[in-house]
Amino acid sequence: ELGALPALMAAGVLVAAIGNAAASTLVGLGHSKLVMRAGTTGTAAAVVLSLTLVNGIGSFDGFGLLGAGIAMLVSSLISALVAHWGLRRPAVLAGRSLSPGRPHARALIRLAGVGVPLAATVLIKFAVLGVLAIAAARVGTVSAAAHSIAVSLAGLMFTAAVAIGQAIIPLMAPNLKAKDVRGLRAAVRAGVMTALGAVALLGVALAVLRVPVLSFFTHDPAVRHQLLALLPLLLLVAVTDALQAVCGFGLVAIRNTVPSLFAFAVCYGLLAVAAAPLSALGGLTALWLALLAANTLLVVAQAGFFLQRSGRL
Repeated sequence: ELGALPALMAAGVLVAAIGNAAASTLVGLGHSKLVMRAGTTGTAAAVVLSLTLVNGIGSFDGFGLLGAGIAMLVSSLISALVAHWGLRRPAVLAGRSLSPGRPHARALIRLAGVGVPLAATVLIKFAVLGVLAIAAARVGTVSAAAHSIAVSLAGLMFTAAVAIGQAIIPLMAPNLKAKDVRGLRAAVRAGVMTALGAVALLGVALAVLRVPVLSFFTHDPAVRHQLLALLPLLLLVAVTDALQAVCGFGLVAIRNTVPSLFAFAVCYGLLAVAAAPLSALGGLTALWLALLAANTLLVVAQAGFFLQRSGRL
């Protein structure tokens, strides 16, 4: 029934990985505007292609699921091309070949030492969020819909924290090279304050514009009522998620991501185990209280690990 969709999605993920490599390089070189241009172009392409290829337009009936796969692949390809084109702009790369050349085993091993635990951390997080979605669905269809929308809203605010966390990594590189512990910690503190400000601004905007924003997602009064009741918890979850993310990027900057993996495995592992019983006892509110508790523990763990590991430099 899925047809070519899995293959198209796999190709889209591969192309996105190539594009993300270029985007990460641009961030490291301090050219975040070029990253924004690539992301905006890819997002715009995804929106236009999804609307056109999935449901069709005019006499064109669309391709359904196949159209969704094509839209994902093409938008990822456009974003990757724009990002790689942007790599030709920085003066430091002028006249240099952008070919990856012969792989260096030691460099790959060092990269894997940072990247593999980080990837496993992300995998754990989203796997457990999937468990929470199943637990919410067991409560009822209204709770499932409210949970899905709440996760989307929290994810939008989390994106700001991720961008800020990525931005502090190149700023910390000179401090890491000089083994300036105070400089490293000052950069993370600055990132934390900036992320808090960004999430607070988005949270205030959501609180003030909650009625039109929620109406954009759903017109079901029961779902909207549950979302309004969940809004304070949603904002707290977004704040704690932002804090732990920036501290986690601090660990990425000092090339020590195993502690993050350990923290997520413990905190989100406990959350996954407790999700079903808690949702049965207290519904969606209990589920989000548990998510808030897990994120709060992560803030403590990530900050503690960063202070400990940065002190050993």
